[in-house]
Amino acid sequence: MNLIEDWKNRKSSARKQIRKTLSRLEREKGKKLDMLADQVHEEVFSELDCLDCANCCTSIPPMLNKTDIARVARTLGMGTAAFQEQYLRMDEDGDMVMNTSPCPFLQEDHACLIYEDRPKACRQYPHTNEMEFSQRMNLHKVNANHCPAVFHIIERINQALL
Repeated sequence: MNLIEDWKNRKSSARKQIRKTLSRLEREKGKKLDMLADQVHEEVFSELDCLDCANCCTSIPPMLNKTDIARVARTLGMGTAAFQEQYLRMDEDGDMVMNTSPCPFLQEDHACLIYEDRPKACRQYPHTNEMEFSQRMNLHKVNANHCPAVFHIIERINQALL
């Protein structure tokens, strides 16, 4: 069974265990955990192709900063005001996010129409590498429900530390 199917079959029943694992990992924060997460991230993504899933693009509207807005608007040949009016909304935290899910730039083959110029939030997703894993435990709790890679990264880190 591939990682995406395994995640779909087990994510609901494993939710409590994922939260428990992340709570334990919060006590082990630091460089050692971040290095392990980087290694496991690479391992999982060598087995999983995001284009086979695209659940993040269908379920999580990304946040865009001013630089993202200007870059994407330019790519689309639009002014920033027109881009904001057509594609963005302000969320409950005051952040600018895409106004629809799935993302309007997600194509049928799960490729991104603006991939080279995608928002920073999309570039960094799922936030499990680049020595930042231990700083984002609450985010991983949420993302394990949306991303099979996060789910499997957490499980493999747990196994490695047992």
